[in-house]
Amino acid sequence: MLKLSVLDQSTSSVGKPEDQAIRDTIELAQLCETLGYNRFWVSEHHNHPTIVGTAPEITMAAIAQSTNRIRIGSAGVMLPHYAPFKVAEQFRVLEAIAPGRIDLGLGRAPGSDAKTAYALNPNAGADAENFPANVRDLTAWVSGQPLVDGHPHGDLVAHPFSATSPEIWMLGTSDYGAQVAAHFGVPYCFAHFITDGRGIERAFEIYRENYQPSERHPEPQANICVWALAADTEAEAEYQFTSRAYWKIARNRGELRAVEAPETVADYAYTEAEKLRYDLLKDSNLIGTGEQVAAKLRVLAEGYGIDEVTVLTWTHDQAHRRRSYELLAEAVGLA
Repeated sequence: MLKLSVLDQSTSSVGKPEDQAIRDTIELAQLCETLGYNRFWVSEHHNHPTIVGTAPEITMAAIAQSTNRIRIGSAGVMLPHYAPFKVAEQFRVLEAIAPGRIDLGLGRAPGSDAKTAYALNPNAGADAENFPANVRDLTAWVSGQPLVDGHPHGDLVAHPFSATSPEIWMLGTSDYGAQVAAHFGVPYCFAHFITDGRGIERAFEIYRENYQPSERHPEPQANICVWALAADTEAEAEYQFTSRAYWKIARNRGELRAVEAPETVADYAYTEAEKLRYDLLKDSNLIGTGEQVAAKLRVLAEGYGIDEVTVLTWTHDQAHRRRSYELLAEAVGLA
């Protein structure tokens, strides 16, 4: 049976206060738990007028306190911005709040522009180069294992300690993330929604061929995150998709903004080149009724040899996003 999970990016919408996006994310997590989704992940972006989820660990804590079963994760913590020891402490606290339900998804990308990355950590460039070593240290601290012999901070312990520990995931869109995930023997999620699937076959090949089994994960565990939108009719899904398509095309013009309502942009006069881009976006994203999108998800899962897919959905109105996840849960048969 196909398992479904959720990535929510706390997107802001035109005409609504930005802080509502965070509350919408928390409420969506509660809904997705009742619908039977496996995981609920939140992203990290900075200085971004559209994606306003800047502190996933705080949002995760709020979700943990308002849910009981669903796994809760970061997708991801952009590790070059932070000291691994501090991240380990944060996620040990999260594990104390929701034992056995915390996923620590890690990324190497800045999740921001260069100026913002520098404001977060002036040494972010060097820390990005040291990413594998920082992942090694973070893994040891967050799981209560000793650091490598001779480590200058080998006597430090990330508290609070408990019987369970967060599950580490590597996130990426390139061969590099797949190599790091394989080396450390941790699950790997490919961000299909960023590349429209480009590079995924090679990344999975590298991950599986080079996988070094770990105690927690003796076998490779792969996942993909796709952009999808379901509605009661195909026409309604395509109409709601206009908000996302307009945003993507505007971003290519260098414009970052909150998500527009479909009635505002549905009849926008695109250039010929933009019309071609719109059609490509429509073809590469999963849009339709719940049954149509579920069928496409199954094809992707079978094609990549995986049993879990993470779904990301943007809409201007939270009600349409909630409805999309309801329809997918019903079509896939989530319990």
